Amino acid sequence: MIYSGKAVSVTLHDGGIAELKFDLQGESVNKFNQETVVDLGKAVDAIKGNSDVKGVVVTSGKSVFIVGADITEFTDMFKLPEDEIAGWCLKSNQVFCAFEDLPVPTVCAINGIALGGGLEMALACDFRVMSETAQVGLPEVKLGLFPGFGGTVRMPRLIGVDNAVEWIAAAGQHKADKALKDGVVDAVVAGDKLFDAAIALIKQCLEGKIDHMKKRSEKLEPLKLPPLENMMAFQTSGAFVAQQAGKNYPAPVAAVNVMQQHGGMKRDQALEAEAKGFAKVAKTPQATALVGLFLADQAVKKANGGHIKKGAKDLNQAAVLGAGIMGGGIAYQSASKGTPIIMKDIADAALDLGMGEASKLLAKQVQRKRIDPAKMGKTLSMIRPTLNYGDFANVDVVVEAVVENEKIKQSVLAETEGKLKDGAVLASNTSTISITRLATALKKPENFAGMHFFNPVHMMPLVEIIRGEKTSDETVATLVAYATKMGKNPIVVNDCPGFLVNRVLFPYFGGFGMLMRDGADFQAVDKVMEKFGWPMGPAYLMDVVGIDTGVHAAKVMADGFPDRMKHDFKDVSEVLFENKRYGQKTKAGFYQYVLDKKGKQVKTPDATTWELIKPHVAETREFDADEIIARLMIPLCTETVRCLEDNIVGSAAEADMAMIYGIGFPPFRGGPIRHIESIGIKEFVALCDKYAHLGKLYEAPQLLKDMAASGKSFFA
Repeated sequence: MIYSGKAVSVTLHDGGIAELKFDLQGESVNKFNQETVVDLGKAVDAIKGNSDVKGVVVTSGKSVFIVGADITEFTDMFKLPEDEIAGWCLKSNQVFCAFEDLPVPTVCAINGIALGGGLEMALACDFRVMSETAQVGLPEVKLGLFPGFGGTVRMPRLIGVDNAVEWIAAAGQHKADKALKDGVVDAVVAGDKLFDAAIALIKQCLEGKIDHMKKRSEKLEPLKLPPLENMMAFQTSGAFVAQQAGKNYPAPVAAVNVMQQHGGMKRDQALEAEAKGFAKVAKTPQATALVGLFLADQAVKKANGGHIKKGAKDLNQAAVLGAGIMGGGIAYQSASKGTPIIMKDIADAALDLGMGEASKLLAKQVQRKRIDPAKMGKTLSMIRPTLNYGDFANVDVVVEAVVENEKIKQSVLAETEGKLKDGAVLASNTSTISITRLATALKKPENFAGMHFFNPVHMMPLVEIIRGEKTSDETVATLVAYATKMGKNPIVVNDCPGFLVNRVLFPYFGGFGMLMRDGADFQAVDKVMEKFGWPMGPAYLMDVVGIDTGVHAAKVMADGFPDRMKHDFKDVSEVLFENKRYGQKTKAGFYQYVLDKKGKQVKTPDATTWELIKPHVAETREFDADEIIARLMIPLCTETVRCLEDNIVGSAAEADMAMIYGIGFPPFRGGPIRHIESIGIKEFVALCDKYAHLGKLYEAPQLLKDMAASGKSFFA
């Protein structure tokens, strides 16, 4: 043993070939935390000091290679000044460069996932051999960053500008064939032959058959393109990246710019440019939000793991009550992820609609070559349509998705409960009805909870698991496990009107209604909020959700929280509802909808909307963008805080992720709580006070006032 540390060890094999192995103690994966970087530096020094070493193979003791940097260290590090962040990058890069400059050939054996710093470590080697099943990539721009361990320097020098821009700016995770084709790796072999292939490559270098120093020198010198071609390559790719990324995501463009900046430099000078550029993007609000988002996602996964450990039951057979679009979507999702499902309804036509929905979704998968016809057939065979309860005795979990009517749901749930085996779990897909009230119709309310899918089921990642007053931990655990198995992101919430997502969304709609009352132009409001980062503005969103659905849900919210959600004016959505303008489903709502050449609904302005709402709103006037944003975002954000106050959701991380998964909250803003923190809690309370004259909807919750006074943070 040449070196043994907590993250890295070096062992000398026959022929003077050393194995530098990453195997971070106490962790299931390897990652570049500060301890690992220091350990790597010591390992390199040990290799340099051992004259018996003739070559180095880099391996992993885990099933993955290295998943990247330790993101948990970023939060505090990015609070440092730019020059200190750049200094951290350069100090880390000194270790990578010391490895790269070893006077012996080096080969990386990539056995599993190598992302971010993991791939950058591999790029510091002379050659890379990859397992057929491994995947590699540089995903940093998804965190509002770009590679800071030499990735922007080595990648374009190895694979060319165009390929490097794609790998870095698109942040993809690529399979072995793509990595080999683009030149990121030099060979692909079966996993069980990986180490031997790496050793063989070292031996070829030692025998003089391969010139490893020539290969290495490419990474040490400026890009080979002449200056004019270099400029044109970066300008062309930069323009495309800017168009794809949009103004709210600066990191991809910054990555291209820094690659162009250091294209004419040698390695060490280029790394300085990369470090300065990395430090600059690390200080952007987008990086703060997106790193926070990554950590929140990890927190949600950890919370769900905790729920599942509390007694999730085996799931071999599912059922859905109520076919149609929603039932068909749930059936498709369950079957496509491997859980057979019975789809029951009382009408053949509904079953046909449900099976048609599943068939349509699978046919699209075949058309896009994501599955083959045989897989489509197999998946469809896992969905069994039926008009009776014949096979329900073997069902482990049932999702009720019938009409949104409390009495009908209670009747269907009570009838179904009598057909199930002991311990089977029953769930309702209701979006507005109290789970605790629905449970009063059941003999075993402990086996019942809410399981709220969002439409369209196959596209929306969120599932709310709603705990009623008598719901057991085992029931919650089973539904979290089922949602996870379906490929969804479940978030557990407690019962209240609107649960979590709708309770937070409808104050946003309420703020929009008040803006309209006061004379705002809904098209102008939509444009402002889309520029703010929402995928669609509030008027367009209401049309997509369905104005009839929205009016019904708004009444539920007003009954539940009359102090702030009941209004004393005629909301424009009510006017449109009374005129049977329900949005996309009726081809008219705030906007009119026509089909384009591809059969897709396209919104167009409709003068009729203004004629209908004119008697109920003030004379149209222009509102400042900041006021529009404040009047919509304050109610949404404060209601999210109230959900934390009321223990509806377990953490700020879960609240933020629910809004991003469920309603398309702009990811680069990190979620409602992260948005409050970006403004400053004290400053946000002052903003609430500024608009307090508009009513209780704009009042800062006591929790926020207390935190503003104490200087505390939701993420401390």
